[in-house]
Amino acid sequence: MLSMIKQQGAAADSRRGQALLLNISAGKGLQNVLKTNLGPKGTLKMLVGGGGDIKLTKDGKVLLHEMQIQHPTAALIARTATAQDDITGDGTTTNVITIGELLKQSERYLQENIHPRIIAEGFELAKDRCLAFLEEFKQTSQDTLDRELLISIAKTSLRTKLPADLADQLTEQVVDALLLIHKPEQPLDLFMVEIMTMQHRTDGHSSLIKGLVLDHGTRHPDMPKKLTNCFILTCNVSLEYEKTEVNANFLYKDHETRSRMIDGEHKLVAAKCRQIIELKNHVCDTPDKNFVVINQKGIDPICLDMLAKAGIMGLRRAKRRNMERLTLACGGTAMNSLEDLTPDCLGHADLVYEQTLGEEKYTFVEGVKNPFSCTVLIKGPTKHQIEQIKDALRDGLRAVKNTIEDKCVVPGGGAFQIAAYADLMKFKETITGRTKLGIQAFADALLVVPKTLAQNSGFDPMDTIIKLQEEYAKGHIVGLDVESGEPMDPVSEGIFDQYSVLKQVYRSSPVIASQLLLIDEIIKAGKGMRGSSVPEGQE
Repeated sequence: MLSMIKQQGAAADSRRGQALLLNISAGKGLQNVLKTNLGPKGTLKMLVGGGGDIKLTKDGKVLLHEMQIQHPTAALIARTATAQDDITGDGTTTNVITIGELLKQSERYLQENIHPRIIAEGFELAKDRCLAFLEEFKQTSQDTLDRELLISIAKTSLRTKLPADLADQLTEQVVDALLLIHKPEQPLDLFMVEIMTMQHRTDGHSSLIKGLVLDHGTRHPDMPKKLTNCFILTCNVSLEYEKTEVNANFLYKDHETRSRMIDGEHKLVAAKCRQIIELKNHVCDTPDKNFVVINQKGIDPICLDMLAKAGIMGLRRAKRRNMERLTLACGGTAMNSLEDLTPDCLGHADLVYEQTLGEEKYTFVEGVKNPFSCTVLIKGPTKHQIEQIKDALRDGLRAVKNTIEDKCVVPGGGAFQIAAYADLMKFKETITGRTKLGIQAFADALLVVPKTLAQNSGFDPMDTIIKLQEEYAKGHIVGLDVESGEPMDPVSEGIFDQYSVLKQVYRSSPVIASQLLLIDEIIKAGKGMRGSSVPEGQE
């Protein structure tokens, strides 16, 4: 690159070369940071906060989001990669190392005085060909609601984020949770899978609750802690005295007037509470039936006492999202008024119980029929371990969701990249002129994924690539076996990538790489500039 600058001699070319060199070094620098994370054999990074907080992760999205990035070009690449995660839930690390490798491969041709515009045009042609090849390469013959296939997808995703034994344990919970909330012809709402954390025991005790876990308990010592065969009333009704919406002052003539005012307020709230108790007495006609009230608003001490005397378990200030989940899990209707209370608006659960852990209380709602909402309960010994499992679980859920919505899968382990490289080599022969150099650079950059997988697994990258290409030339779809370093059939091994993730990676990374190559000068802007590509706090 420097030799190119010296040869040109002109000041404009010199500036352009410096801007290019700056952008390419930023892309390569970010690539070197993240490439060791790729795949199931990738290493971990430790993030240390200003207050001494520690986070261990190999999730690219978490790393790019949390780490401080000073370089503006690196911050732009990080922003693109985190947008990839927001859209598809995975592929952040692949995106970063692909952009870095595209810039790295371009550098070879830039040193030979090839204009960046020619390389960018080659990237555009190669991108279109690559995405067209992806359409041919994907497998649509498999049923994407098949549990075994979804387990393979979830396992492939989770093993890149967590140790194998822990990933395998969470795999079935992720798949079962998604199949539970899946409704035909309706989009999947991942918010209907609650992720609840409890810090105790070891990380091998996580479980799927086919119901709901609330992160609070009852607020009255005499209320029952465990009930079976429960009717559940979910409501958003204030069972406490509320202040006026406008700022109002009351002036009393004497103490009796004030007492009457307070009594009137209490009577109003107690009347609402009696309506609930009357409904409980109506539906719980035998001793084996019980009643639970879960309210989004508050319940004052007087009402709590009335409910406790009636043998009702009352929970107050439930999260709004939990009110949606409760009706999907237990049935019934969330009530905004107590005027229309009927037995039809009640849900049902076989078991509701409270569990105390240290100073925290949790309420479990289990044994529901036909639930369309559930809870994955994560248990871990330390805070950073729980966070690591939580981040991986979100990625696993998105992976399974993507597969169900895509209705197709792509063989993994670097199989697509090997096949796409061979296809681009054939395509290059049909193109005339120097544009084919951009196609060559794009094809070489594709191989960064299998190369990095091999390198992170402790094998020689070039030997591995040659073995894979020779096997593919025989007409087999091949991926890399990270245990042995030999070619394997990803379909029979159950290693799959997500179609939407690969499509997004190879659609966005060449665009960003082309834009960075076409920057010929970096200028400091004034403070009034709007629409910055760099996240706040990273200037």
